[in-house]
Amino acid sequence: MMMSETITIPVTQNPNTNYQNIDIYNCPFGKIHTDHMLICDYKDGAWQMPKIVPFKNFEMSPFSRVFHYGQAIFEGMKAYKDEQDAVWLFRPHDNFTRFNSSAKRMAIPELPEEYFMEGVRKLVATEKNWIPKGFGNSLYIRPFIIATEQGILAAPSSDYRFAVIVAPANAYYYNDVNVVVAERYSRAANGGVGAAKVAGNYGAQFYPTQLAIKEGYQQIIWTDDIEHKYLEESGTMNVFFRINDTLITAPTSDRILDGVTRKSVLKIAENLERMNVEVRPITIDELKAAHEDGSLKEIFGTGTAAVITPIASFSHENKAYKLNKQADSFAVKLKQDLLNIQYNITKDTFGWRKKVL
Repeated sequence: MMMSETITIPVTQNPNTNYQNIDIYNCPFGKIHTDHMLICDYKDGAWQMPKIVPFKNFEMSPFSRVFHYGQAIFEGMKAYKDEQDAVWLFRPHDNFTRFNSSAKRMAIPELPEEYFMEGVRKLVATEKNWIPKGFGNSLYIRPFIIATEQGILAAPSSDYRFAVIVAPANAYYYNDVNVVVAERYSRAANGGVGAAKVAGNYGAQFYPTQLAIKEGYQQIIWTDDIEHKYLEESGTMNVFFRINDTLITAPTSDRILDGVTRKSVLKIAENLERMNVEVRPITIDELKAAHEDGSLKEIFGTGTAAVITPIASFSHENKAYKLNKQADSFAVKLKQDLLNIQYNITKDTFGWRKKVL
């Protein structure tokens, strides 16, 4: 389905394009920006008209509230180019809905739908040459809002900036990962902002993740904040467990992000005969018991950047549990089916794919 224009967003072309100087097939993830960006300011109680301008730095006062009280939200999306050079977005309305849900939770004014949808579409169309073709390649899209009012009184800002930046992207994780199950630290708490895409959620993960890396792990499987026994997310991803032929993932809550990839994997799995799906709490004790009796087949994370990342082993209470490779890997099957939809290789029976141009 082709996305339709609802507003006219002006574009100021960048006279100093950097596209010819960049190998878009060999870009480290999230390091290289494109030539343009979208900006839209909120002032005097209303969102102003968005515009696409040459990429540039922001000029901001050190008094800007985002620096002091953390009013900052974001989304992660991708644009895909198929073999006929058509460009597609994947479930962009889900990202918009979650974006405004995050805004509401952080006392940020909600964004008009057409500003988000047409803003993303128009920027992607403007930067179409930056989109590398092929599985694992995409244009990563980062919409965000920050508080810009000057003042260090502890209160919500009256001014904000909505912006969208994009970057050519290749694979995010290249190998299976080894994880440690959290026994002390938590990603989020009941009543908190774990279900929102809030900048502070990710900053708070960095320290315990650094500790895990020093111990030889790549990521953490986060547990609940009270008993540290319920398995919730893995790093910055939702997490799935395959026990025999059943996929299990935790239900969304105040602590768990409603991931777009997670929802897509669940729907695809529900439509495959061999896979059973359960959305329910799962404990570390259940996981270890399944490993002991041989019924634990796979663990994998899901997210926009990584898509699906297999987990090779997990550790808990200083004991490592290695998983054997599966010839009939659900992770491999689900990733292939998902990519086939995103890259316009198979029919999209779910109506997820939206054509940009």
